[in-house]
This record gives sequence, structure tokens and C-alpha cells, in this order.
Amino acid sequence: MQKITPCLWFDNLAEEAADFYTSIFKKSKIGNITRYGKEGYEIHGREAGTVLTVDFEIEGQRFTALNGGPVFKFNEAISFVWTARRKKKWTIIGKTL
Repeated sequence: MQKITPCLWFDNLAEEAADFYTSIFKKSKIGNITRYGKEGYEIHGREAGTVLTVDFEIEGQRFTALNGGPVFKFNEAISFVWTARRKKKWTIIGKTL
């Protein structure tokens, strides 16, 4: 069981990011998607039904992508480190990312 799940903070592109990352790796999948409700609109300002979080998995590693708003910006300080046994596979994925 994975004890720590990295959370990637986005303004409003969590679902698109999860789709992108899972499209690159063969052993990946999208999991649960939660959505904002009517409650708390005066705080978060998001339409009911828009994506709040997306759980996804890459090579057995679980992640959560969060649409948390523009307070914190997604940046290069968050890295995915992937070990490839074959250079060809690394070249393909490296160019995609």
C-alpha cells in the first residue's frame, strides 16, 4: 500500500493534466474524479459539477491532481522521475514530456 500520494495543484487543468500523464505511460489509469458542489461557492467560486480532484496512477504510483485555484502555481519544482531500462523508451517519453 502506498503511504504518501503526491498532490499536484492546478488552477483548473487537473483533469487535462491527468489525461496527459496517463496517455504517456502504458501502465496508467484515471481513478476517482470528485467535483465541486453548490456548497462553498462563495469561497471557491467554482461552478457546481466542475472537477475538484482527479486520482490517477502511473506505473503503480498514485497521484492526485487538484483544481485548487490560482493561489499556488504549478511549476518545474514538481518533477516526475522515471527509470527506463531501454534508451529508446526513455527517448520517446522524454520528448513527449
